[in-house]
Amino acid sequence: MSSIQENAEELVDEFMLFDEWMDKYEHIIEMGKDLPAIDDNDKTEENLVKGCQSKVWLVAENNNGIIEYKADSDAVITKGIIAMLVRVLSGHPAEEIANANLDFIEEIGLKDHLSPNRSNGLVAMVKQMKFYALAHTVKN
Repeated sequence: MSSIQENAEELVDEFMLFDEWMDKYEHIIEMGKDLPAIDDNDKTEENLVKGCQSKVWLVAENNNGIIEYKADSDAVITKGIIAMLVRVLSGHPAEEIANANLDFIEEIGLKDHLSPNRSNGLVAMVKQMKFYALAHTVKN
């Protein structure tokens, strides 16, 4: 299994293949389309990420100390962003996720190319994912 850092580096390498931001946005949208659907029962108020302009549902499951994330959104770009985060963070120990350095977001230039509302949403998604992981480290 790849580490969080290796997953992040792989994502950065993918984004480096594109020169134009429109192509990078298209890649983000495609990642969102590839995100497995979550059960409608998981689309609850409790699972909504607070601070996102769009609706983003995030579910974390602890499978023997390994955190698996499932997510969805009602907006295509936002769904792609959460898909990237799920791809990088899901399937790792809670403590590793809680302490993960997510510099890849800056490396691909994502924060610089998002509206202030989407940028705030990105921060909220990262915060919620780390919060879930931290909560699971306390439970263990």
